[in-house]
Amino acid sequence: MPMKILCTALLGLGLFASTAQAAPEAAPVKAGDLTIDTPWLRATPNGAKVAGGYVRIVNTGSAPDTLTGASVPFATSGEIHSMSMEGGVMKMAPVSGGLTIKPGETVELKPGGYHLMFEGLTGAPKAGDTVAGTLTFQRAGTVPVTFSVAPIGASAPGGGHQHHH
Repeated sequence: MPMKILCTALLGLGLFASTAQAAPEAAPVKAGDLTIDTPWLRATPNGAKVAGGYVRIVNTGSAPDTLTGASVPFATSGEIHSMSMEGGVMKMAPVSGGLTIKPGETVELKPGGYHLMFEGLTGAPKAGDTVAGTLTFQRAGTVPVTFSVAPIGASAPGGGHQHHH
């Protein structure tokens, strides 16, 4: 009987989480030949020292550009990191020199792969908030963006699963 109650409670929580309102997605930002789409962060618990950020970048030009960093007001630094599985162990590491977006290429920073790593947090982003920040590129320069904040553990903006249109 206790297992049935637990399952019912977990199902109820899942339904509640799926009906929570997400922050509206910002319109794509154009910066030179780049289109920056759907910047988002995961909410963090109070006291967390790091936060993950994600974004989709399209290069419609004829020259490559390189994402070299990012910033938000509540972090002392923002780097590009990679995540990979090696022998069943998750490994995360900074991407030396930044992440290059080749002409005609779309690069998606998302959970489980390349991502923005904000370190030295002085505050905790909360689900449903929007946060003004920047992305820095070698060619396009420093570009202002608005990050939407998804719930802790979200795999896509708005806290849901990734949907492709």
